[in-house]
Amino acid sequence: MSILNKTSSGDSPMHHMIKQVMEDGIVLRQQCQVLLQEPLLQAADLMQACLKQNKKILVCGNGGSAADAQHFVAELVNRFEKNRPALAALALTNDSSVLTSIANDFSFERVFSRQIEALGQSGDVLLAISTSGTSANVLEAVKAAKHQHMTVILLTGGNKSSISPLCDVHIEIPHLSTARVQEMHITCLHLLCTLIDEMLFPC
Repeated sequence: MSILNKTSSGDSPMHHMIKQVMEDGIVLRQQCQVLLQEPLLQAADLMQACLKQNKKILVCGNGGSAADAQHFVAELVNRFEKNRPALAALALTNDSSVLTSIANDFSFERVFSRQIEALGQSGDVLLAISTSGTSANVLEAVKAAKHQHMTVILLTGGNKSSISPLCDVHIEIPHLSTARVQEMHITCLHLLCTLIDEMLFPC
């Protein structure tokens, strides 16, 4: 017999777990609604200015953040909620041959920075995603981007980040749970897509 059938509806430990996770997410969204308005607007403005100047957005991250990087780039290159011209963006997580050759010949810490050395140009934007805010390869990517005179936007969780002082805008989710942080990251990325579209294509 299922554990859910042993208790009254809505009263099992699993029901309580679902409720608690949902409530934690609601509280975090309410906090972010206030805290993140200005960083999100600043980030979107920097990104739209970059795209308007025919520059590009490079995005990097590890694990779930790598998936978020690819998701965000797909929304820009193709479309988000409205049909409009394609926007120049590239996820540095996509090419397995490039990633593995850099990791093999140099180190995993350089898998993003080496690509930025090749592809990054003055006026481009790097969006660096790290739930911990301490990823060594993301730190190296940020250093390489600043060396290339790029603008850097950082998206992290609530841990103290050594990367933050190097960035132009820091969007920080005030939570320590990786899962809750990642849920807010995708919300922030969708908001950035909406803001960029509205700034560049208001009609």
